[in-house]
Amino acid sequence: MITQPGDNLSVFRLQGDFDACQTAVKAVFDDPAFAAELAERHGLSLSSANSINWGRLMPQIVYYFSACADLLAGGHLPRGGVVDVCVPTGNFGDILAGYYAKRMGAPIGRLLCASNTNNVLADFIATGSYDISARSLVKTPSPSMDILVSSNLERLLFDLSGDPAAIRGWMSDLRDGGRFVIDPVTLAKLQAEFVGDWVDNPECLRTIGEVYLEHHYLMDPHTAVGWRVAERHKGDAPVLIVSTAHWSKFAADVARALAGPGGPAATTGAIGPLPGTGTPPAGDDELDLLDRVVELAPGASVPPQLAAVRERPVRFRERVAGTREALEESLRRWLSSGTS
Repeated sequence: MITQPGDNLSVFRLQGDFDACQTAVKAVFDDPAFAAELAERHGLSLSSANSINWGRLMPQIVYYFSACADLLAGGHLPRGGVVDVCVPTGNFGDILAGYYAKRMGAPIGRLLCASNTNNVLADFIATGSYDISARSLVKTPSPSMDILVSSNLERLLFDLSGDPAAIRGWMSDLRDGGRFVIDPVTLAKLQAEFVGDWVDNPECLRTIGEVYLEHHYLMDPHTAVGWRVAERHKGDAPVLIVSTAHWSKFAADVARALAGPGGPAATTGAIGPLPGTGTPPAGDDELDLLDRVVELAPGASVPPQLAAVRERPVRFRERVAGTREALEESLRRWLSSGTS
């Protein structure tokens, strides 16, 4: 992102974890004074490309129908049958799209919600209590799931309960006390649709190595979490695992997985220790480790778009505090620079 060549864009690195950054972004969106300022001075309004925006979920709904059609055409899904879907998720957007697809008629049975060590969603589905009051965010090999405040869950609860007042109360409890508990009727509806489970860091990395050895398929850490949960909960119906990322975005951890126990290199010394975290070893360049992965996994290739990043200079180095005020001020400076 920090090497992007477009002249009409800028990249800001927000300080803090995902929850802090998403909270800051939402606060900017919810600031009517800043919205008026953008409209008056620049003729602009804010939008988002992540699942804060309903437009992100709409195309995701489509590929559930497409996948079911492919399974049916390939003879893997009998007519009148259903497929269970396993989605690695932290912000609950992609699996929510699967729920909407099911509501729209896609032949989907159970929705398996796969979490990493930040397993607040799995606990919530099991108990009806969403509790982050005593949790700390854990850094994992699957960083897109390193989330404690799952923003799309609010949308699901609204659909299940149909009670806006209850939703406002639950979200207020979460904001003020770090916890809310849904009513038994809504919990029963939730558990009728969803199963939650989670995978710790070492098991995630072992799964990458084991699956590559057995199937010669190289997966990223998010998909590995989904694979393992799907294995645990496979029933009579076929299971569709949603692969939400490409291995090349996580070269350090994929290299560790291939070089560690269960991987093709069969040694933890090939690239350093196997800590089971998402932090690259000191001194290792993530882009250089792409070549190491290709060495360990013959047949794997680096996408040309990512390979080209090596040749581009770093253009953006600005770090912004993860607050509404700091983010708004950075946007003001950029818009006033004449490059937007």
